[in-house]
Amino acid sequence: MKKVIAKRPNKEIYVEDGKLYKRFDKSFKKSDILNEAINQARIEEAGLSIPKIYDINIDADGRYSIVMEYIEGKSLETLMSENPEKVEEYLRLFVEIQRDMHKYNVPLLNRTKEKFTRKLYDANIEGNTKYELQMRLNGMPTHFKLCHGDYDPSNVIVTEDGKYYILDWSHATTGNGSADASRTYLLFKLKGKDELAEKYMELYCEINNTTRHYVSKWLPIVAASQSVKGKPEEREFLMKWATIAEYE
Repeated sequence: MKKVIAKRPNKEIYVEDGKLYKRFDKSFKKSDILNEAINQARIEEAGLSIPKIYDINIDADGRYSIVMEYIEGKSLETLMSENPEKVEEYLRLFVEIQRDMHKYNVPLLNRTKEKFTRKLYDANIEGNTKYELQMRLNGMPTHFKLCHGDYDPSNVIVTEDGKYYILDWSHATTGNGSADASRTYLLFKLKGKDELAEKYMELYCEINNTTRHYVSKWLPIVAASQSVKGKPEEREFLMKWATIAEYE
């Protein structure tokens, strides 16, 4: 039987016959759905621990679904909520998984800097600020690490035997890991989890042997890019980050 495990305004995620279906409504572009599927297939082929992709379905209503392996377990977000005394332990695991993910190179994915260039072009921000952010982006080191683009504790599932799987690859690119870390930091901040955001940044810099100043150089670029999604409740917050020239 069909078991719905998540509903969002424009998609539904359910389990049927032991497989997970991510069903999109008609507002989604076919190209975006197919891009997410090909991202996941390429990352699976690279050997990272993610759900296997099985198929792409289209139903009688013309709605597409990505069909993939169903991983039974709990997200790191759930584990943190259920075990507050272990939050730092789970957060360290979260960062270590991200570090290992960044060791992969999946060359056929979109490039992070090219994606940000497109997003900055579309961003509804003042012209001088947009120019300064583009110049900053051009000057950032070019790397070829696998970047998730939406790396959050809700997207890491841990099974009963302790194995982890990373979910949701619609925003995956290949580029600089510090850009990916800046996105995760802002995700914590957007959820009002300021203390976790600071602990995450501290752990990321420690585990990856880098400095907060280096990682934070990406924050204005990532914030401006994220503002293109058009969520009014996020825009004011993101614009504050996008218009700050430097972070200490």
